[in-house]
Amino acid sequence: MIVRFSSALLVLFAATLCLAQTPATNEHSFTISGAQTWTDTGLDLAAGDVVTLTAETKAGSTCDPKGNSTAQGSDKLPLASAASGALIAKTAEQGDPSFIGATGEVRSAEAGHLFLGVNEASSSSCAFAVKASVVHAQNAAGATAQTGMRDKLSSAAQVFMKAQFGGKESGQSQPNSAAGSNAAMPGNAAPSATGGLKLPSVILDADLRKNIDGIPRRVHDAKGNMGDMINFVMVGSQDKVQAALSAADWHVADLDSKEAGLKAVLNTYQKKDYLEMPMSHLYLWDRMQDFGYEQAEAFSVVATRHHFRIWKAPFTYNSEPVWVGAATHDTGFEKDVRTGKLTHKIDPNVDAERENLATSLQKSGKTKNMTYYLPPDPVQEAKNASGGSYHSDGRLLVVFLN
Repeated sequence: MIVRFSSALLVLFAATLCLAQTPATNEHSFTISGAQTWTDTGLDLAAGDVVTLTAETKAGSTCDPKGNSTAQGSDKLPLASAASGALIAKTAEQGDPSFIGATGEVRSAEAGHLFLGVNEASSSSCAFAVKASVVHAQNAAGATAQTGMRDKLSSAAQVFMKAQFGGKESGQSQPNSAAGSNAAMPGNAAPSATGGLKLPSVILDADLRKNIDGIPRRVHDAKGNMGDMINFVMVGSQDKVQAALSAADWHVADLDSKEAGLKAVLNTYQKKDYLEMPMSHLYLWDRMQDFGYEQAEAFSVVATRHHFRIWKAPFTYNSEPVWVGAATHDTGFEKDVRTGKLTHKIDPNVDAERENLATSLQKSGKTKNMTYYLPPDPVQEAKNASGGSYHSDGRLLVVFLN
């Protein structure tokens, strides 16, 4: 399970920086004189634009943009409710003025211009230095989307850093109290009362039991190192399998890890979630997996994900193809004990991932029935190909698809 996509991580983090640097505002400066009531700034506004304004008294002027607090409003002023001499604004020549003062905000209801003025009945020597920061409606929507994208990328980065440099993983489960205690359970025994997904007991056909008993209990890597355990079987055509997994919100993993980084960035800028990060190659019956599927929060897929590999079995049941799989939950990264390279760290309680798959398939509405089957030589304690330990009650989830 050696990680093959460190370049994709770097690309994702680079995308975070690019998004963080995208400007969404335009800055402008104006001098507003009391020599005239209104000044057309020439600043075009679209419907939904927001302008934030700050004003200071210009050198040589004694006026305050907040207005003269001792002078009461008058019907002769452009804005009777504001103090005389205050900075005011409007977004259309015949529009209603609003008070700005030393700082304020204008929202444009429709396309127009920004007009600034001094709230006075006649010309004066007042002069203000005004700065305007404009957030255009289109940019505001884009900024919101970018903020959400940055948050997702940042979350993925935090998961990666926490897993690499220490800290308990939130996805790591405590050992299953049922592990190692089910050797005497019958082949189709239901889950124990100590916990776990409750499934009906289904008596499997003798031929199917015989074939399942002959499945290798564990997969291996390209060098022959034994790894993850086989913990589920699905009966149905390839179309049925793919339809059920799609309905259960599982995503087919990409095959080319070199293209993964580019695809992740393209999806980022197209405001899509990238949920198909490639996974390493493992083998059963000396064949690489036929498909890999994963389920994860967007962008965190680089560090933490639910996933499994499936192989088409060399036998059928009632003329239907049989698929065999190994499901695990990646909770971060750790060093491979054999190579010292960075690799995914799995939740040692692999039964939890078996039940996650079962629960998602139940919700898909694409299953006839599901049950557990305990083979005669169950895997209950083992290590994966990179040296990580895991435990199980040894049962396989058997799924019959519609």
